[in-house]
Amino acid sequence: MALASVLVGLGVTACAQPAVAAAKPDPVPAAAPAPAPVRAAPSRPAAKLWPFVRLRGADYVSLKDVAKHFGLKLAWGKPTLTQTLADSRGVRFNFENNQRDFFLDGQRIFMGAPVLLEKDGLWISKLDLIKIVAPLFRPNERAALLPATAPRTIVLDAGHGGIDPGTENKKLGLNEKTLALDVVLRLRKLLEREGWKVLLTRSDDRELSRSKIVDLQMRADFANRHAADLFLSIHFNAADAAVSGVEVYSLPAQFMLSSSSDRKDELTDQVFPNNRFDYANLLLGAALHRSLLATLKTPDRGYKRARWGVLRPVECPAVLVECAYLSNTAEAGRAATPEFRQKVAEAISDGVRNYAAELAVLRPAAPGR
Repeated sequence: MALASVLVGLGVTACAQPAVAAAKPDPVPAAAPAPAPVRAAPSRPAAKLWPFVRLRGADYVSLKDVAKHFGLKLAWGKPTLTQTLADSRGVRFNFENNQRDFFLDGQRIFMGAPVLLEKDGLWISKLDLIKIVAPLFRPNERAALLPATAPRTIVLDAGHGGIDPGTENKKLGLNEKTLALDVVLRLRKLLEREGWKVLLTRSDDRELSRSKIVDLQMRADFANRHAADLFLSIHFNAADAAVSGVEVYSLPAQFMLSSSSDRKDELTDQVFPNNRFDYANLLLGAALHRSLLATLKTPDRGYKRARWGVLRPVECPAVLVECAYLSNTAEAGRAATPEFRQKVAEAISDGVRNYAAELAVLRPAAPGR
């Protein structure tokens, strides 16, 4: 069996699952590394007490209450299937019964639990509301949980390398490790031009360790050792030949299911060092996802959640980007061109800039600084 297949079977690859319909299992190492020390958490604001009911073993909140809280107009789309929440700008949210994704201003975002039809309306998981829906729509309500200072040091992680090629398109002679490194080298130039300090987990074709579990831990350790303010792991994906598009991943909140999972595993209830940055991860991932969609004009595979081994130990906001599907002939052909990889780098750079600007608005510098 090929090494890549063995690693997927072990669930230790850093790459994201290709599709919900044909997803890889979450990466669960044989022995999860001990959590690293985390930075001190900021003080917590008073929590919003959402009214909820117990549905299918979880707490759920009615979209009627969500609409009331945000001052939005609630309406049915397809009868008993979809509901929209709108304001003077138009439709802002789209939710559909029995689906785990929703749309916010046209951006596809995945939750941990499905939307449910109950009584005369749709309901969403309270955990998803608190950790995803509400802070994306009103990030100022969670501003105290965001980093207090602007990002200065960014660690870029080109996925795979050395003995591990990652995903491949053998017909076109492409592999993930080479394309990811090319994007990272291009991105470094753009970010340094913006004034950020940029460090790379690898700058050539090598693995950090022959053990995949150790390799992933070493990438996170590199970011922690250099006190990174952002960690971006760059990848290319594979799935059925018809699948194409871009997707972005961040770590699920504690107790939240990963986007490809329909039941808990041994990691679901654990809290990891990177969970300290759930809200910053959310805003960073959303900013990168929006920018990639706008620049690449590619299908929206969604902003998702997964407990990837490379993200769990990182002690700063961190995301994993799947830039394209090498298993799709047309998309692999695009990925093979320097022009496409430059666009990917530019999109990610723009996303980082947009995240930093949003952070500056939400957490302005103290007077005199």
